[in-house]
Amino acid sequence: MSSAETYAIEVSVQTRYLREQSDPGAQRFAFAYTITIANQGSLPAQLLSRHWLITDGNNKVQEVQGPGVVGEQPVIAPGTSHTYTSGCLLETPVGTMQGSYAMRASNGHAFSADIARFRLAKPNALN
Repeated sequence: MSSAETYAIEVSVQTRYLREQSDPGAQRFAFAYTITIANQGSLPAQLLSRHWLITDGNNKVQEVQGPGVVGEQPVIAPGTSHTYTSGCLLETPVGTMQGSYAMRASNGHAFSADIARFRLAKPNALN
């Protein structure tokens, strides 16, 4: 079995604009994102930390790093997943996020699970 099969983490994202927490007149646009981290590999893996690059419509980049996700460092067994919801604020009605999770398999091997770029957009902001 290849290492790609042994350490296979799939990350999927759903986003939502938070109208009630946003104030467009003050350039405050709030978004929630729900992430599901699925372990498609053959070993349990623990999520140790996260690294995000958040880019707004003006190409302003925020870098966010820290332990775990929403206060947790979950261990994800093969064939299972972990889902959490978090959020971010932008100064523009559109932006993107991308990043990675630092993971450690039950055999001690450290690896990175990439999070593909995804879009944050206020409804009707993009035609």
